[in-house]
Amino acid sequence: MGRSPSLLSRNGSFRPENLGQNALAVIGNLCFTIFVVGVLIFTIMAATYEPEDPLFHPSTKITNFLTSKSDATFKADDTVMKTGEDFIGANQKAFSTFINLTDVDVSVSATDSGTESDPDCHGKTDEPIDCNDPDVFHLLMRVAIEKFKDIHFYRFGKSVRGSNDSSCHMAWRFRPKDGKTAAFYKDYREFVVSRSDNCTLSVVSIGEYHTGGNARKRKRKSKDRISGKSDEGFEKVAKTGGQNVALPEVGEAVNDSLPVVESESSFKRGKYLVYHGGGDRCKSMNHYLWSFMCALGEAQYLNRTLIMDLSICLSKIYTSSGVDEEGKDFRFYFDFEHLKDSASVLDQEQFWADWEKWHQKDGLSLHLVEDFRVNPMKLSGLKDTLIVRKFGNVEPDNYWYRVCEGETESVVQRPWHLVWKSRRLMDIVSAIASRLNWDYDSVHVVRGEKARNREMWPHLAEDTSPDALLSSLQDKIDDGRNLYIATNEQETSFFNPLKDKYSTHFLSDYRDLWDEGSEWYLDTAKLHNGSPVEFDGYMRVSVDTEVFLRGKKQIETFNDLTKDCKDGINTCTSSS
Repeated sequence: MGRSPSLLSRNGSFRPENLGQNALAVIGNLCFTIFVVGVLIFTIMAATYEPEDPLFHPSTKITNFLTSKSDATFKADDTVMKTGEDFIGANQKAFSTFINLTDVDVSVSATDSGTESDPDCHGKTDEPIDCNDPDVFHLLMRVAIEKFKDIHFYRFGKSVRGSNDSSCHMAWRFRPKDGKTAAFYKDYREFVVSRSDNCTLSVVSIGEYHTGGNARKRKRKSKDRISGKSDEGFEKVAKTGGQNVALPEVGEAVNDSLPVVESESSFKRGKYLVYHGGGDRCKSMNHYLWSFMCALGEAQYLNRTLIMDLSICLSKIYTSSGVDEEGKDFRFYFDFEHLKDSASVLDQEQFWADWEKWHQKDGLSLHLVEDFRVNPMKLSGLKDTLIVRKFGNVEPDNYWYRVCEGETESVVQRPWHLVWKSRRLMDIVSAIASRLNWDYDSVHVVRGEKARNREMWPHLAEDTSPDALLSSLQDKIDDGRNLYIATNEQETSFFNPLKDKYSTHFLSDYRDLWDEGSEWYLDTAKLHNGSPVEFDGYMRVSVDTEVFLRGKKQIETFNDLTKDCKDGINTCTSSS
């Protein structure tokens, strides 16, 4: 019986002489299939991809990440730590419309420097200025807008009586026009007002930054008592992920008193986490905060109150004594008011006092963890009142941040938005910028040990000499400009040749802002049991950096003044 042609053709394809062609066809089909699947996978990934959180890197990338491009020329181990307010997106910086001169009440003349004259003013020229008068309020607003041309006004407070019958105090909320940071600032000034023979009012003078103390808002009522529900502060945190991002308000009164548990029953209901011991003390501020944020992140993941030690050991790299110094307060460097209002935290001294008082009576349980490799996911189901992570003496296995490594990286995220820089330090920054009317350029000049080490930085000393600076800046900074020089050069007289071309300013020019009798000096002494607090090296670098970053033009050492590499010869990268 004969075979059908179709069957013969199919069988014929399996003849030995056709095997090579068959193999090539199969490989071709397989490659095409892989290509189609690859395109499909790439398409799905592109449609669903969310950029990696830039704050969420393994510890091997800490150094590169923590050194921002803008302040990268500060010494690597004493750079200012980037905190939550530095990572608020640019789209979060624009808010309600600012106040223009045309928005001031049209009933008040905007063509002269005072209010319209009063035809019935006979005998009134010596009367006290009524600061509550709407016309006076509008006059002060108009003069402030005309005077301070480099800031946007967002809100004016009511004008109130000043230090005498001829002065008024008024506060306002503002942002610099060219501001690159997501923050609001508050100022309050004294206005000296005069009345002419025809009773026309005019402003004679405006005081310096924060001279109008009567217009300063009182400290708001304390939020320092917590109910024992460890998730109480977390609701506020969730709101910061969208449009309702909280922003620092520099210049407002600070209330960073310590929170306490309101009652025994509240303490009993609470769930707590404490990190004990470890090798993180007396390390750089970058190291300290990287570890602290791990602890805070685990507390949030476990829905527990973090018991924190507000006493910091300041590394010798920041101290004038050259040795590590204990007894520094967290609140000297960071905004504890924002932290306690946004998260559930308690001071450990108060907590342990309450624990000793109530844990035996109420049968409160404690769970001890002595291995950092016991990850937070394994602790999530624990019902114990307190979890204690105890760290040993062997470095680096006793660093707190080790808890957040490995598989924990994808589960526990560091809540950077909860930690901001100290508003007391930022107020000094704002005061310096205000004295310069927010209209200045800045240059960062690195010298010191690097300039003396010619093997690692062969050209730095010459490239940062006064003559070289004048040459480098001539095409970058206009003559006569206010020039803020952030530098580690000990003798500011070194830069005297620049005075012929610019109005130079240094951090040391503003030491009255932290010296004895200043607001910063008095406030920090209160936190330190009445003892004065040194304006230490980290504070100086922090303020110097932040003033530098608020300049309209910012000239960097290694990006703009020299071809030497920031970290020494042959270490240049695209970000250096």
